[in-house]
Amino acid sequence: MSIIGIDSITYGVEDLELCRGFFLDWGLEQRADNDFETLNGCEVKLRHKDDPSLPAAMEAGSTLREVVWGTDDDNPLPPRVDPNGLALKFRKSRKRELDTQGVPANGWGVNARVDRPAPIYERAQPVEVGHLVLFTDRLDRMERFYVGELGFHVSDRYPGRGVFMRSTAEGGHHDVFVLQTPGSKPGVNHVAFAVRDLYEVFGGGLHVSRRGWTTEIGPGRHPVSSAFFWYVKCPAGGLAEYYADEDYVTRAWKPRELTPSPELFAEWAITGGIDGNTRRQASGPAVEAGTAGRAVRG
Repeated sequence: MSIIGIDSITYGVEDLELCRGFFLDWGLEQRADNDFETLNGCEVKLRHKDDPSLPAAMEAGSTLREVVWGTDDDNPLPPRVDPNGLALKFRKSRKRELDTQGVPANGWGVNARVDRPAPIYERAQPVEVGHLVLFTDRLDRMERFYVGELGFHVSDRYPGRGVFMRSTAEGGHHDVFVLQTPGSKPGVNHVAFAVRDLYEVFGGGLHVSRRGWTTEIGPGRHPVSSAFFWYVKCPAGGLAEYYADEDYVTRAWKPRELTPSPELFAEWAITGGIDGNTRRQASGPAVEAGTAGRAVRG
């Protein structure tokens, strides 16, 4: 039995109506009043935080309450609770194969996109829930649990501060990142939704900006995983992230020991995001088409 990725997540929230609106704007398909899914069938469920069917919360308020990990066979593990207090279940994956692809970017000497312009997305439609980032105050126990007991693989480490782990030997850079900061407690930092390509990161972020949701930071690029990102404040708990162009690694990948820094988190990023209507930095003045050059030259 191998764990192959996230199959379903459940939030316990204070305001169901607000969260429903967020995930509709985020680009998920609604399957029931409080149940959504990504393009490949990965589930996102909302329940009121006081719903007695929910497992205990690892932190107060709206937050992630349960993660279901998909496996490759019919004999999954029994339910577990990780050292953070997050409830985990396991099942044979129900995610669907998709007949869709992202659009590649052209590099010098590598023209993967020929006779076709790069797309402009009016909004995002996330492919799947790609990874979780969790705060913790028990970093070593979290690594021992996910690697030693569930069979995850370490991709990279911030020694004493964080560890990036993937559920499969070959795949995206990480499925879980656990981060211990001074004074941190168990909780959710963000849930990340993979989209088809970097152009969809931008289109999705602009759309949620037009819909009135608040960007925390983005667009930007993570050097540690090479991914482009856009983070938005999520009423269901923590942040929600669009991301694309993540490093794909194999058993040949050697885990690195890295020193955390603002530059390693983001090679570049826009705090507060881009306004969806002006297409300019949210905190900056609008610039009319054709005048940008004069503005730069002063």
